[in-house]
Amino acid sequence: MEKVLVCGAGGFIGNHLVNDLKARGYYVVGVDLKYPEYSETKADKFFKLDLRSKSNVQAVLTEDIVQVYQLAADMGGAGFIFTGNNDADIMYNSSQINLNVVSVMVEKGVKNVFYSSSACIYPERNQIDPNNPNCEESSAYPADPDSEYGWEKLFSERLYMAYARNYGLNVRIARFHNVFGPYGAYNNGREKAPAALCRKVAEAIDSVEIWGLGTQTRSFLYIDQCIEGIHRLVASSYNKPVNLGSERMISINDLATLIADIAGKFITINNVPGPMGVMGRNSDNNLIRSVLQWAPEENLEKGLKETYAWIAGKL
Repeated sequence: MEKVLVCGAGGFIGNHLVNDLKARGYYVVGVDLKYPEYSETKADKFFKLDLRSKSNVQAVLTEDIVQVYQLAADMGGAGFIFTGNNDADIMYNSSQINLNVVSVMVEKGVKNVFYSSSACIYPERNQIDPNNPNCEESSAYPADPDSEYGWEKLFSERLYMAYARNYGLNVRIARFHNVFGPYGAYNNGREKAPAALCRKVAEAIDSVEIWGLGTQTRSFLYIDQCIEGIHRLVASSYNKPVNLGSERMISINDLATLIADIAGKFITINNVPGPMGVMGRNSDNNLIRSVLQWAPEENLEKGLKETYAWIAGKL
C-alpha cells in the first residue's frame, strides 16, 4: 500500500480525510497534538506530536511517504479568530508548522503536498456587500485579509509555492470555504457557524442569539464534498490556489431559521454584538470547474440534517 501522511489528523477535516484515505486503500500515518475528539481514528499509525517541533516532523515525515496532506493549523470559528485575542498564537503556531513541513520534505526527498488554505485570505474590501462578494482566486491581491488567520494562510500559500519553484515540490492548494459536518467542534469555543447554530437551536426553548446583524452571508461546504475536492485536486495537474466551497450563499439569520426548520422548532432570533468577520463571502467556482471539470454539489439541507442530528444526540 502507498503510504500517506495526514498532518492535523486529529481535527475535523483531517479525521474525515484519514477515514476516506483508508477506504481508498492507503496506509495512513496521522499526526496531531490530539486524538480525534468525537470518533476513533482509522489511521494505521497515529502520532500525538507537536509539529511546531522540527524533530517531530522529521520523525513522522519519512522518505517513503508518497503524499503529505497538511491540514494542521491553529484555528477555529469567528469566536476564536476574529476577537484578536489569539492572533499571535495563530500566526506563530501555524507558520512554524508549515515552515517545518516544507523544510523536512526537502530533507527527505518527499515531493507531493496538499496544503489547506482558507477563504479568509480574500481582501476585506471585496466582502463588504453581503449580496455581492468577490472571492475569485485572482482577487486575493493586493492583499488585505480581515484577520491574522487570513494573513498567515496567505503567507503559507506563498511559502509552498516558493518551495515548489526552488526545490521542486509538487504542491496543491485549496482555499476552503466553511466546511461543516458531524464529528467537529460544537461547544469548545472553536466551533464554526453551522455547528454553533445547530447546538443553539437544539438547546433553545424559543430563541437563539446570533453575533452581529445576522445579515452577513457565507456559503457552507459539506464535509464529503470537501474530501472529494481534495482528491480531485491532488490527482490533477493544477498547482495554484483554487477555491473549494459551495456557491450557495445564505445569511447567518437564514441559516439559523433553516436549522430550526430541520429541528421542527419555531424560534426567534436575537442579534447581539459579537465577532462576525466580513459582511459577505461566497465561493467563486468558475476556476475549479475549468481546471477539474468538477465543482462541489450543493447539499446544505442534507448536510445540516446530519450535522444537527449528530450534535443534538451529543447534548
